[in-house]
Amino acid sequence: MAQVAMPASTRALLLDIEGTTTPITFVKDILFPYIKDNVQEYLSAHWEEDECKQDVQLLKKQAEEDTREHRAGPVHTLDQTVHTDEEKAIQEVVDNVLWQMAADRKTTALKQLQGHIWRAAYAVGKIKGEVYEDVVPAIRRWRRQGLKVYIYSSGSVEAQKLLFGYSVEGNLLELFDGHFDTNIGLKVESKSYQRIAERIGCSTEDIMFLTDVTREAKAAEEAGLSVAVVVRPGNAELTEKERTRYTLITSFSDLALPGSA
Repeated sequence: MAQVAMPASTRALLLDIEGTTTPITFVKDILFPYIKDNVQEYLSAHWEEDECKQDVQLLKKQAEEDTREHRAGPVHTLDQTVHTDEEKAIQEVVDNVLWQMAADRKTTALKQLQGHIWRAAYAVGKIKGEVYEDVVPAIRRWRRQGLKVYIYSSGSVEAQKLLFGYSVEGNLLELFDGHFDTNIGLKVESKSYQRIAERIGCSTEDIMFLTDVTREAKAAEEAGLSVAVVVRPGNAELTEKERTRYTLITSFSDLALPGSA
């Protein structure tokens, strides 16, 4: 694929993770199954700890909101103070987590608990974060040219830092100037990108966003960011209209620094 030059105004790169820096298979075949297989054991081991109690409390608030908005799902109290039967209380949380995951929900409550379960796994080497081989050299090149590099993912900031901090290539956290998750807003809403620009301290026109999801690309463009859609093996197929509509890259090495292509 021909080289694509970043717009001359580019001061910062904003990167998606899944399908962009990291194979979708890592998330779908390793991270998510790990949660399903280990959430019950994790909750049983950490149930009385403050962090776990806070995670469950956040899930409870989400469940209450879901009930108010008539979303189908397990109807449970999700309240540690109600149950004398700890095993039953834990099972309610497990049921809720598995239901949210089956529905591919991106709630902050779910992501926070997932992040804590992954943290325990990364720390003992059960999981190592995967990155495409073109990612690290490209980011190092961008940073040498004075560009800032940020991550924006629906996974929690903590989960992002674990993936890059315990990666197959070692600790890569020094490569990033900051991390954003759904606390700043959903990735398909243009206001989220405006907030990110404000947080970074630059104009939306100064940021280039790389993602494999065209709905996110559209939202970012509406906010004024420049965008390239990343085409990787295993990513969702683009329609012909999407292929002609967006700038496409198959590797970070396809992206040339401003004025060099």
